[in-house]
Amino acid sequence: QVQLVESGGGLVQAGGSLRLSCVASGNTFAINHIGWYRQAPGKERELVAKFNSEGRTTYADSVKGRFTISRDNPGNTMYLQMNSLKPEDTAVYLCYADSRFSGVVTHEYWGQGTRVTVSS
Repeated sequence: QVQLVESGGGLVQAGGSLRLSCVASGNTFAINHIGWYRQAPGKERELVAKFNSEGRTTYADSVKGRFTISRDNPGNTMYLQMNSLKPEDTAVYLCYADSRFSGVVTHEYWGQGTRVTVSS
């Protein structure tokens, strides 16, 4: 089992920055992909950024050039540095991880979410 806990959300003005943290515990050796999703009221959950098993990153087009994902190696903490924030970035941000066997997802893990509000 894997547990994920996010922190770092808050209220920020447009153009400002925040850094989110996700601490993983439990059977962290079982994590293959790990990253961030976000969900705003009335909108579908969307992928923000993630690492694959080899450490390669993927970013949503909407955040490329503004957000950067990173992690401690070795360590159990992942970060999302968010710069040049826009009101449309307002959402609950959720840490995500999954376990895979031969490329097939066997388990998914979610944090409780941390709220980011960007004011105009």
